[in-house]
Amino acid sequence: MLIAAFPAGPWGTNCYVAATGPGSECVVIDPGKDAAPGVADVVREHRLKPVAVLLTHGHIDHMWSVTPVAGTYDATAWIHPGDRHLLADPMQGMSRETASMLLGGKYEFTEPDDVAELSDGAELELAGLRLVVDHTPGHTAGSVAFRAPWTGDAGGPDISEVMFSGDLLFAGSIGRTDLPGGDHPTMLRSLETKVLPLADDIVVLPGHGEQTSIGRERATNPFLLDLLQGGDAGRVTRGL
Repeated sequence: MLIAAFPAGPWGTNCYVAATGPGSECVVIDPGKDAAPGVADVVREHRLKPVAVLLTHGHIDHMWSVTPVAGTYDATAWIHPGDRHLLADPMQGMSRETASMLLGGKYEFTEPDDVAELSDGAELELAGLRLVVDHTPGHTAGSVAFRAPWTGDAGGPDISEVMFSGDLLFAGSIGRTDLPGGDHPTMLRSLETKVLPLADDIVVLPGHGEQTSIGRERATNPFLLDLLQGGDAGRVTRGL
């Protein structure tokens, strides 16, 4: 399994390109602002062909480049229906700080030509990969995570899956819930029902920051610890 990652744009959003190996089809996950050149570099280096662009949610730092990337490679864009409206009108999901960063710019956002909708528990067969969709609302209404079996050798037998968590779960933190469409109790339910039951050996590839694992977060993440101990997890969160 080949996974290439790079932080893109002013928000340092992690964009991922995943494939079964070099010279194959691939999927692009969360192409944010200025991500298109990085995607092109990865595609060229590994001789890949993008067939799908997957969005963990509709915030602008994760989907800014979805239309140009999908259009360049004639790829299908996948998003949960709860966030689909943000493809054409991302201002609906922005914080005041983010909106102020964009003042004075002339930006136009449109849906890609080919959009497909995600549903909880769906199993996608894309580019030779099997990806399970977990609907994880809280950061946004349409937030999802993607899990795929790990088939590489580099991690050895100690890795069962990789999880592209978007802004659900970070190393030591979780996504913020104070933006339009966010809801903290819903976020806690998503963490309790979609994260805590997972195996410790799953590698977490988040939307921002360094990779981690379910086991590490279960043992050290204050939000998960509060849930395990019956607390309210009222701590500082991250993300756009």
